[in-house]
Amino acid sequence: MLARHLAETVLVMIFYYSPGACSLAAHIALHQAGAKFESRKVNLYRGEQTTAEYLAVNAKGRVPALVTEQGILTENSAILAFISQLFPEADLAPINDPFAFAQVQEFNCYLASTVHVAHAHGPRGYRWADTPAALVAMKEKVPQTMTAAFRLIEDELLTGPWVMGEKYSICDIYLYTLSRWLEDDGVDTTLLPRVIEHRNRMQALAQVAEVLQLEGLA
Repeated sequence: MLARHLAETVLVMIFYYSPGACSLAAHIALHQAGAKFESRKVNLYRGEQTTAEYLAVNAKGRVPALVTEQGILTENSAILAFISQLFPEADLAPINDPFAFAQVQEFNCYLASTVHVAHAHGPRGYRWADTPAALVAMKEKVPQTMTAAFRLIEDELLTGPWVMGEKYSICDIYLYTLSRWLEDDGVDTTLLPRVIEHRNRMQALAQVAEVLQLEGLA
């Protein structure tokens, strides 16, 4: 299999992403960790994620995917945790504190399993329904569900200038990535002043700006 061959022969990690997709989170983390890797763009709008070549890397047909010497990782939560543990000197997560690291994972899992899914009901409604009326209904619901999710983050989960309080972490990278979608999802961002302040704080970081430039998002 191509996927197994890649994992067995890779000397430098290979990162698959699509500009502006959720893979932006892992892309930023790799840069902030100082990782050596090759990046390969997958054009979701052209359906490159469904090609046999890419499915051999990630059978889910989604981004991100990270090819390492040990194997291939998918899912942002897993890749972000891996990066933070592989590059402890970057201090992207409290990897030596089991409870604090579990809290980091708790937040990131919420983003992956609830927030991202709420967003996807707009552009990716075909994953759950086929009829035009159902697709329209799901899309119309997105502003409500995304607002509710981000109000929870605003009021309860964003505990300081960073998600975990005074300490920057992979949670901030992931939150920033999803908060970029708010306006397109029809969310009134005036209801989320702390989230928007966080987004602005992230965009002021040099390495974030660098990745935005690389992905053509600046």
